[in-house]
Amino acid sequence: MDVVVSRSPQNPADVVASAPAAGGPGVTEAVRRARAAQARWAGSGAAGRAAALTRAAEAVAANAGELAALVVREAGKPVTEARGEVARSEAILRYYAQQVFDPVGAVHEPSGAGLAFTRRRPRGVAGLITPWNFPLAIPLWKAAPALAFGNAVVLKPSPHALGCALRLAELLALPEDLFQVTPGGADEGAALVEACDVVSFTGSAAVGRAVSVAAAGAGVPAQAEMGGQNASIVLPDADLEAVAAQVAAAAFGYAGQKCTATRRVIAVDGGAEVREALVAAIAKLGVGDPSDPGTAVGPLIDEAARDRAVAAARGGRVLAGGTALDREGWFAAPTLVDDVPGGHVLAREEVFGPVCLVQDAASVDEAVALANGVRYGLVSAVYTRDLDRALEVSARLDTGLVKVNAPTTGVDFYLPFGGEKDSSHGPREQGKAAQDFYTSIRTVAIAPAGG
Repeated sequence: MDVVVSRSPQNPADVVASAPAAGGPGVTEAVRRARAAQARWAGSGAAGRAAALTRAAEAVAANAGELAALVVREAGKPVTEARGEVARSEAILRYYAQQVFDPVGAVHEPSGAGLAFTRRRPRGVAGLITPWNFPLAIPLWKAAPALAFGNAVVLKPSPHALGCALRLAELLALPEDLFQVTPGGADEGAALVEACDVVSFTGSAAVGRAVSVAAAGAGVPAQAEMGGQNASIVLPDADLEAVAAQVAAAAFGYAGQKCTATRRVIAVDGGAEVREALVAAIAKLGVGDPSDPGTAVGPLIDEAARDRAVAAARGGRVLAGGTALDREGWFAAPTLVDDVPGGHVLAREEVFGPVCLVQDAASVDEAVALANGVRYGLVSAVYTRDLDRALEVSARLDTGLVKVNAPTTGVDFYLPFGGEKDSSHGPREQGKAAQDFYTSIRTVAIAPAGG
């Protein structure tokens, strides 16, 4: 039997968690049990579901220190960010514990005598395929609304986040079989898509596209949140010191392992000054042990990820970093690059690591064209003191999220989240948009008896 093993990226000898892979039959059986649990859960009423989610939030809060330490150990996330993720996880559960009381339908004027109304109902079993970089928050911002609206959940986490997923399932203390974890890889993910009633995926564009195609073939509603090649446009009137601090944190914090991380900085005039400010900001970042509160840049998740990040700088001029760090674990220095040839990976694709490219634009039009000239469209940022210019530029950017004088990273769980082009497929997730995804609408028409 295959065994899924999760190791600490800062100490690869440390096995954080291990479990037998579920296998295809194991996933199918988990969905079968979840379907039986879902019928009971949906019948428990809004107040019962709200109380259960509130208790889950309280359990997360009561174990916040333990959970943050586990995120640091298993995902290599700097402890300050790990604590923030735990707090956000609690807030997500509390938010959806109240959203269960939102309207579930509407009354309409009937065409004749009688009554016409719509009513939302749960889809059934939600299959969630989640990554390792937000090992608590991403599973919960999918699972909490699914549960709130009456669905059961079967979670297939990344093998790198197995320990967090298993501990989360224990802490939530939901009714038996309502929230299950199925360890595994691609085979288990494929089996989940085939067996469940609705699918939510976060991960790479290649896998997300395969999940979306498989779900369509199975007739299953799906959403896929994928990569980003996110640009920050810096206009000549921007406050460069503030911009550099924000961009450095957004590009290199957590070793750049966020789909919303800044991958490119596009300087409209003043490129030399922008580079100088960024290099100075990078020098202030704490790099090293993620359990140290002063660390902003910890390890990459594994050796292959570290090597890809270092290799991506080749072919350009390295302004800072560009090397692996000579220490235990999978560390790379925050790397700033410019002067790459056309078609270079840093200008076109997502490199999931602490690597950022500086590009120059002679005009705002050229900057917008550069920002939009990639296959992704997740998030972009515009830095300027001119509000009219900020609104004009932001309206022209082909991304699902646009930040003005704010970093590309950071997502509010009560607002819709998603991108354009190869960054997203299907409906938005989070906020009020989640109800639309995890429920279907039934139309009911009632005529008078004997009418």
